[in-house]
Amino acid sequence: MIEDTMTLLSLLGRIMRYFLLRPETLFLLCISLALWSYFFHTDEVKTIVKSSRDAVKMVKGKVAEIMQNDRLGGLDVLDAEFSKTWEFKSHNVAVYSIQGRRDHMEDRFEVITDLVNKTHPSIFGIFDGHGGEATEYVKSRLPEVLKQHLQDYERDKEHSVLSYQSILEQQILSIDREMLEKLTVSYDEAGTTCLIALLSDKELTVANVGDSRGVLCDKDGNAIPLSHDHKPYQLKERKRIKRAGGFISFNGSWRVQGILAMSRSLGDYPLKNLNVVIPDPDILSFDLDKLQPEFMILASDGLWDAFSNEEAVRFIKERLDEPHFGAKSIVLQSFYRGCPDNITVMVVKFRNSSKAEEQ
Repeated sequence: MIEDTMTLLSLLGRIMRYFLLRPETLFLLCISLALWSYFFHTDEVKTIVKSSRDAVKMVKGKVAEIMQNDRLGGLDVLDAEFSKTWEFKSHNVAVYSIQGRRDHMEDRFEVITDLVNKTHPSIFGIFDGHGGEATEYVKSRLPEVLKQHLQDYERDKEHSVLSYQSILEQQILSIDREMLEKLTVSYDEAGTTCLIALLSDKELTVANVGDSRGVLCDKDGNAIPLSHDHKPYQLKERKRIKRAGGFISFNGSWRVQGILAMSRSLGDYPLKNLNVVIPDPDILSFDLDKLQPEFMILASDGLWDAFSNEEAVRFIKERLDEPHFGAKSIVLQSFYRGCPDNITVMVVKFRNSSKAEEQ
């Protein structure tokens, strides 16, 4: 009797192993358990899934609302999203600027033109500050000082030993000395980039200190760099810093003395005292008759975190007929691409632009 029972159990065991452990049987078992769980024990899961779907719909609706407000020209939603939002439009220049994801708005810009009397070249400036009031100081002082010296130069141009390049260099360095005197007294360690363009009938002159950047679209649609970023990792800058006894280190980005993510700036007196950061501008001049440019872009590094020179030129070229010549669109696109910084973009259309003539 016992032997028969053992034989029966052995037979049942073989049958179970043969049928239940087959891949097809295990697969059907899993499907059955899943269906049973879904129909009888998934109320909480259904709730979570429904909530997730509602959240996705809400986000999509929010994005659509922002884009719709942007297309309609409304700023209510944009102000809520981007905090400080500045815009400027005059004749052939437009600027759009947002605080973005930063706690403070430290970008500034300036436009000074005299299109009627032409007593001086037009002055366009972008300033991207870090840590204090340096940006506001440079924005309020440098363009006005340049205007005065350029007017003096234009009145006696034939007998002057100066040039646009020398005036730019002298005044940028002079403003930096002024800042250092004031900031050192108040222990203000702030600094700023400085990107200045002087535009006359036949010549464009661009001075740069830091990592704000300019780029020009020539008659063939090519992107022509108007400036070169001053970054610590560049060979020329790295050698200079090392000769001065300084160092660069990587902390998310390459930084001078582990602090500043650019190798040249205005202000930043502690690093200036060490001579590891300098205010010397790079200055480039461009023959407008030769290039026959359509427009130029001057922008803080917030734009260049999201766009290359070539991408920015293509993007703006397709949107020059917009109210802000594409400046607003490219700023918003930089934000949507995840740029964490303040973003300021200035677009200047040139007189011989075919689209400008059509308007």
